[in-house]
Amino acid sequence: MTMPPPPPQTQAHQAPQTPYQQPQQGWAGQAGLYASPIPVRTPGLGDAIASEWTKIRSVRSTMWTLGVMIVLLIGIGLLTAFAVSVSEADLDGTPVLSLGFFGVLLGSICVMTLGVLTIASEYGTGMIRTTLTACPSRARMLIAKSVVFFLLAFTITTVTTGVVGVLQTAMLDGATADGATWVRSTVGVGLYVATLGLLSLALGTLIRHSAGAITIMIAVVLLPLVLAMFMFSPTLSAVQEALFEYSIPNQLGAMYDASVTTSGPTGWEPLWIILGVTAAAMAAALVSLDRRDV
Repeated sequence: MTMPPPPPQTQAHQAPQTPYQQPQQGWAGQAGLYASPIPVRTPGLGDAIASEWTKIRSVRSTMWTLGVMIVLLIGIGLLTAFAVSVSEADLDGTPVLSLGFFGVLLGSICVMTLGVLTIASEYGTGMIRTTLTACPSRARMLIAKSVVFFLLAFTITTVTTGVVGVLQTAMLDGATADGATWVRSTVGVGLYVATLGLLSLALGTLIRHSAGAITIMIAVVLLPLVLAMFMFSPTLSAVQEALFEYSIPNQLGAMYDASVTTSGPTGWEPLWIILGVTAAAMAAALVSLDRRDV
């Protein structure tokens, strides 16, 4: 008996050969670790400033506060000039630019409000935790906020006061202001108001509460002048005079050569005073921000 022949051997099924694939871009080959193709660098102050600029221009509080400030500066400035022109009052050599004082005094409240909200609102919403996670250096964060806010407030105030001064000069026939007065009434006032806003930002860092910090700043502006008005005792005459001379409304008026007292800061002196006070407040804010928890 013969055995049947064995069946022909068949080759096992083999998977089609594929060429060796290189690891995708962004992967570290055999290590299996992801390597980002985007270059990594240490963020600096410029990145923090760019971030704060994005935040301050994208919130509604900036539009409302600065918008109201512009309306107050232009509206009150033109109304004052119109009232003087209708009454035919003799300015008696008073520079026309001094009429811009009334609008700037009220408009500065808007700048102070924005200065407080720039940082205190983040504490109210808890956004400060995200900010400090993205920028662990607290000093860098506060400096970035200060730079962005100061430049914005200074630019808006200087441009608006310049426009108001031109319009008031065209409407009235008063004493012609020289170049130094123009610079002090526009650039100087812009620096003073922006520095006052920085003082508000420092106070907002210390208080960490929007309503409380705004209330304190309004009191800082108005309370010395109000207290001085009710000091009738002769023994308090020296205190009364000092409160009048160094109150913020009188210092702001001195920038326009329209101070309410015959003595006290004149010329650029009010700016140096507010710069010194703001520098001390910012130093305290930096120390508080570094030592306190968020």
